[in-house]
Amino acid sequence: MSVGGKKQQLVGDLAELIRSGRLAHGDQLPGEHQLAEQYQVSRGTVRSALSELQHQALISTHAGVGSFVTFDGVTLDQGVGWARALADSGAPVTTELLGITEVEDAELTRRFTTPKFVRVKRLRRDEAGRSVSLEEATLPPVGSLAELRLVDGSITTTLREAGLHPTGGDQWITAQPLDAASAALLGRPAGELFLKATRTSLDADSQLVEHVVSLLDPARFSFHLTFGRR
Repeated sequence: MSVGGKKQQLVGDLAELIRSGRLAHGDQLPGEHQLAEQYQVSRGTVRSALSELQHQALISTHAGVGSFVTFDGVTLDQGVGWARALADSGAPVTTELLGITEVEDAELTRRFTTPKFVRVKRLRRDEAGRSVSLEEATLPPVGSLAELRLVDGSITTTLREAGLHPTGGDQWITAQPLDAASAALLGRPAGELFLKATRTSLDADSQLVEHVVSLLDPARFSFHLTFGRR
């Protein structure tokens, strides 16, 4: 078998062990030397295989420590919204609508010329009732949003029924301490560090679909970015 074939066998075998649960979330993989001997390949080939597994969001590798399984058995379908996707995967969250109002936003008006928007504020809790996110979505006043109403309580469904389909955009991820107002809504101490995700989604004509600012519990959320490969 060629080196490339052995590498793919190594990737396939480890991926199967991880996806089947025989290597569980948090488990450490065998060391590079052990894998190199087992598959009769160089350590460079092992590192390449581990990089492939990391690209597939199955493991994380820490220099001088080793590689650990990060796959938790849950794959989210972002097309239905992450709250629905979590529920479908067996990790339900509850959503509390804190408000839906008409607002002005000078920055978004400057970018998209829309004079007014609809803002939806929601709080998410996990199955134990602990708050995991606070979300503020700013949306164009189309479809049922013009009536300050969500279809089936879902922004994703509401936008889809209004004919708005995101085709691109950008997202920024930072970390920041909770201010007093956000901490009170989340039931957390002021100053606790949360992830802040700011996502702007656009349609095929580069018009606004949604601008969402979310505060996320870092114990429950992580972000994975993939790149195109040669």
